[in-house]
Amino acid sequence: MKPIKSLGVAAVLFVQFATLWAAEPGSRPDQPTIREVKDVIYLAAGRAEKADLYLPPTFEPGKKYPGIVIIHGGGWTGGDKGAAREQNIGTTLASHGYVCMSINYALAKTGSPTFPQNIQDCKRAVRWLRKNAARLQLDAAHLGAIGGSAGGQLTALLAVSGPEAGLDPSEDAEYSCRIQAAVPMYPHCAASWEGQVPPKPYPKLPMFAKPQAEAPALWDLASPIKQLSKDDPPMLILHGTADKTTPLEQSTRFHEAAEQIGVQSELIVIEGAPHSFHLQPKQRDLRPDVLMFLDKHLKPHR
Repeated sequence: MKPIKSLGVAAVLFVQFATLWAAEPGSRPDQPTIREVKDVIYLAAGRAEKADLYLPPTFEPGKKYPGIVIIHGGGWTGGDKGAAREQNIGTTLASHGYVCMSINYALAKTGSPTFPQNIQDCKRAVRWLRKNAARLQLDAAHLGAIGGSAGGQLTALLAVSGPEAGLDPSEDAEYSCRIQAAVPMYPHCAASWEGQVPPKPYPKLPMFAKPQAEAPALWDLASPIKQLSKDDPPMLILHGTADKTTPLEQSTRFHEAAEQIGVQSELIVIEGAPHSFHLQPKQRDLRPDVLMFLDKHLKPHR
């Protein structure tokens, strides 16, 4: 059976969710594991970006489930909520009792900068989950985020940017944007090169209206390492030693800076792993690590 195409929040209320068949190694092919709802509307009218929901096999009466926002990568200019990595993450977490929301968000093109709209879309997703918590049997007090590459940067920034950063969207302000755990995967966490020799040519990212030399404050606002504070949620950072896109040093610096101010941070370095792996790279099965971390911080009462 193909996943049902959702028409928005109303579909979440009444639709009989379609069944996905087991995708994990060792599962029986005829055993349903999760449910998926495609193309849920979570942004304002007129926005083309939508979300996919990955849901546990069943909702037990009276039980609440922790939520996860999945943020895709793609250099802030491409990627999709339904890519292989995001499907791997969504099916893995939903099969272990998480309500997952894989989102598309504003993408930058040359001449069309999108920061801070991209991080605001991530925050809108968190608010959408809390706003629809009753319909999804969601534990609104225990939400997390996970993403790789550009999605890793946005995941980290979502975790560390509180209201004081000025990045929260204006709508649905009665719902918090804060999350309680984050898993940034091979993220670019430092927009500046303090104490380092900057790369050449000097980088110019499409999501910014200006290069860093002309708008350092804007770039710092998007830099998770610049936004760290001691009240930030626990983070599990994943990075491979063979990453030729985002240097391992980015995660190392972020992890060390978090620990220095007392933020719970764990860095798992995967020997030989390149950029853009999912939770089951050939070098190491990361599912036990990620599930243990998320269960510890998002299922504390279980």
